Amino acid sequence: MSFLHELPVTELIASYGYLAIFVVIMLESAGVPLPGETILISSAVYAGSTGNLSIFVIVLAAAAAAILGDNLGYWVGRRWGMPLLLKHGHMIALDHGRLKLGQYLFREHGGKIVFFGRFTAMLRAYAAVLAGVNKLDARRFMIFNGLGGVAWASIMGFGAYFCGRSIEHIVGPVGLALLAFVVFGGLALWLFMRRHEQRLLVKAEAAIPGPLTA
Repeated sequence: MSFLHELPVTELIASYGYLAIFVVIMLESAGVPLPGETILISSAVYAGSTGNLSIFVIVLAAAAAAILGDNLGYWVGRRWGMPLLLKHGHMIALDHGRLKLGQYLFREHGGKIVFFGRFTAMLRAYAAVLAGVNKLDARRFMIFNGLGGVAWASIMGFGAYFCGRSIEHIVGPVGLALLAFVVFGGLALWLFMRRHEQRLLVKAEAAIPGPLTA
């Protein structure tokens, strides 16, 4: 991550302040691929170097935007995601049984995905939508979403504010490590499911009996 490439983001922060931070992070959290983490880190560094913005308001705006955006993504996924997959999922090898298996696995581990997904670029924009599609319990989603949003905004915001530009040397390796964890974890999960798919399908059917509904 180079701050030389973030000059337009800095100009956006200087011109629109907290509103820009809130809107960009909210839209990214709702599923729009925007640089939410970049604008949070850049605004915190900007606040530390200029004093024109309050780091406490930045963190508060970022946390509120992340939580609100994730809630929007969750309800969009819950309202429209499953009907689309029930109708067209077979085109991407997601038949009824595998859709039910996805719901079962998300029911078992969805809270972890929502919380840790906030810290990874690959999942930050889509974890909430996937939680909605797989009908993760709304109360459970809101708890882990709230915890993840506050933790992410606080760690990234205050970290960038106190560390300044040196935060880029920390966030890059950590982000890559988390990305590698997600990729290898996903591969391990896929191999496990391929080997134990029939057994898991039986467990999913027992946990979620009957046909899935849109």
